[in-house]
Amino acid sequence: MSTKEAATTIDVPESSSVPKGKASIVAAAKHGGKTGGYHRGVAIFDFLLRLAALVSALAAAATMGTSDETLPFFTQFFQFQASYDDLPTFQFFVIAMGIVGGYLVLSLPFSIVCIVRPQAAAPRFLLLVLDIVALTLNTAASAAAAAIVYLAHNGNSNTNWLAICQQFGDFCQKVSGAVVAGFVAVLMFVVLVILSAVALRRH
Repeated sequence: MSTKEAATTIDVPESSSVPKGKASIVAAAKHGGKTGGYHRGVAIFDFLLRLAALVSALAAAATMGTSDETLPFFTQFFQFQASYDDLPTFQFFVIAMGIVGGYLVLSLPFSIVCIVRPQAAAPRFLLLVLDIVALTLNTAASAAAAAIVYLAHNGNSNTNWLAICQQFGDFCQKVSGAVVAGFVAVLMFVVLVILSAVALRRH
């Protein structure tokens, strides 16, 4: 062997002290921890949104259910009175918002389960389906009530429906506030549905 060949050496890197299988498990654990933290954060936000939607739904039902006004300048035998139960649409609104509020109360334990077990997909999927049903009912009730509130404010000359809000100002203010609260609940349900869909996609 020549001197030049003897001087040539080959450096072989030492093998890693961590086996490949163990490294894969560590990487998977880190990835799972990041995903679990993301799902837990979404679940906490979901719980807070449900509380806010519950407050909006109950406020809408209570405001509409207490909307009542009697004009003061008539005798007790002949009075003009406006109340939510004079219109079936407003009655439907109160019932629908009560159902939505009851559903939101019952959904809170499932939302807590999603916080405790962020990787569980079954409770999240159940909430997604029921949220869509509640969103549909909430939207239908709020849209129908909004149409009546519009007629109360503006009337309809083609059908000779007169605007009554100039006379029943307090009544119109209450029913308008109830409809606004109903649509706030609709917006929160939309966010809840989007959150659940995104969380399920990342499972």
